[in-house]
Amino acid sequence: MIGLCDCNNFFVSCERVFRPDLNGKPVAVLSGNDGCIIARSNEVKALGIKMGVPLFQVKTIVQQHNVSLFSANHRLYSDMSHRVMSTLRDCVPSIEVYSIDESFIDFSGYKTESLQEHGVKIAQTIKRNTGVPVSIGIAPTKTLAKIASQLCKKYPKLNGACLMHRSEDIEKVLRTLLIGEVWGIGRKYSKMLNDTGVYTAYDFTQRPSTWVRSKMGISGLRTWDELRGKSCIEFDSTLSNKQSISISRTFAKEMHTIEDLNSILTLFSSTISEKLRKQGSCVGQITTFIYTNKHREDDPQRYESHQVKLSVPSDSTLEIIKIVSSSLKKMYIAGYGYKRAGIAAANLVPKTSVQSAMFDEIDRGKHSKLMRSIDSLNSCFGESTIQVGSHEGRKLVSNCNHISPNYTTDWSEIVKVKI
Repeated sequence: MIGLCDCNNFFVSCERVFRPDLNGKPVAVLSGNDGCIIARSNEVKALGIKMGVPLFQVKTIVQQHNVSLFSANHRLYSDMSHRVMSTLRDCVPSIEVYSIDESFIDFSGYKTESLQEHGVKIAQTIKRNTGVPVSIGIAPTKTLAKIASQLCKKYPKLNGACLMHRSEDIEKVLRTLLIGEVWGIGRKYSKMLNDTGVYTAYDFTQRPSTWVRSKMGISGLRTWDELRGKSCIEFDSTLSNKQSISISRTFAKEMHTIEDLNSILTLFSSTISEKLRKQGSCVGQITTFIYTNKHREDDPQRYESHQVKLSVPSDSTLEIIKIVSSSLKKMYIAGYGYKRAGIAAANLVPKTSVQSAMFDEIDRGKHSKLMRSIDSLNSCFGESTIQVGSHEGRKLVSNCNHISPNYTTDWSEIVKVKI
């Protein structure tokens, strides 16, 4: 049996841990620059506010219903996630961290009839240790465990855990579950399936396997098997390296000059390079993009991206900055106000397996020594102690007007209790 531990409205729950006065009240968390709503309490969902909606579009509803707003505090959320996962590891033999607020649990060897009670105890332990409520779904496959965790959120009487293992119970749930709500079925496949008469997860399981494979390939067939109770998605408890790394930001104000854009992209390049070296990887393909403000329909729009494939994969900050800056020069056109920019590093390979090119003009040994020295100094004396001159002294200014304190990661912002 497989379990899925999913934190309930995770960003909102993290804020409520330190603001218990907001329990039962509408709370929303905003994206970078307080632009869009990226997390909602159940009370906010009940108001009809959708995920990802720009704040200005629902400002009237927010004011009328006194919705408490928070700017995304990712440092706090990351630390709270670590605390949740650490508690979970103490409760079970093995977990697979899937995202910041989700982990799969290997329940192999447990008696099935005891799993409901065990799941409730795990949920209660995590709530006691961290203050974050979770929903634990338990089923024969990962896909079914995802569905069970969704049921757990809908029915508080389950006390934080839902065991779904009997075939008749699974069929009953699948008959009412819309196909678009199934893990692994995206918007494109959902539309295609609806057009062919498949509306629920049960409808999908009744289609022949040959039909599923012809329409959706191996991934679709894997989901089909999982819904029918056959485990096809392996459990992996090892922490594997990321296959891609990306950084993007929406700016507080539109940027009009190439110098400002280059400064920000240089900062992103440095961050990505550090992450590559930390996991021992090199990048083989870099995509740089710049966007105008899509919400300013009265202004001219541009959505530009430029991709570069490296002849020799690299983790050098200097080389990556040079590539990104060159891409920016090819994309940038004066007269536009750019609201968002970013970099995506793909085709990552282990540094130990990189093969040099015969006519390589870069002294990679020298670059590696320099990068090790920079990383060592920054680790010893603090982030950005040593940095590239093109972004020296510059910071990415954000409109975070509702940011909460770093309660768990900054001694100066720790909660004070007066007796």
